[in-house]
Amino acid sequence: MIGTITNTELLDESYLLGKMIAESELAARYRMCKFELEQDKRAQKLIRQFTDMKERYEEVQRFGKYHPDYKQVSTDIRVLKRELDFHETIANFKKAEKELETLLIECSMLIAGSVSKHIKVPTGNPFFDSRSCSGGCGSGGSCGCQ
Repeated sequence: MIGTITNTELLDESYLLGKMIAESELAARYRMCKFELEQDKRAQKLIRQFTDMKERYEEVQRFGKYHPDYKQVSTDIRVLKRELDFHETIANFKKAEKELETLLIECSMLIAGSVSKHIKVPTGNPFFDSRSCSGGCGSGGSCGCQ
């Protein structure tokens, strides 16, 4: 019975933390930027063009430099990617997304660290991954652990 009460309280606190994050300024900014991105016709056109170009690029990559369109497609996709990266609405969305992701990673690391310093939190970010690895991860030391 005591374990059940503790588990229930733990779940309640987890839901409260999730609600706090969802109501945070970062989450609100993320939702606003996402809405603006969805409404921006030029950004949507660029995203569609990039998706189509990416499919062409992947086909060309199968043959590498021997494909007749290799140089042209490689150049085109880099130009389009640069245009995407510098489009204000897309850049704002990416920034807001990254900020929210950082908050979620930091929360995950705090929770994991409060349980045990040996719990690893995969973040996809070498800065955070190096902080969470305490050794013996099996990667042969490539993560910086011993």
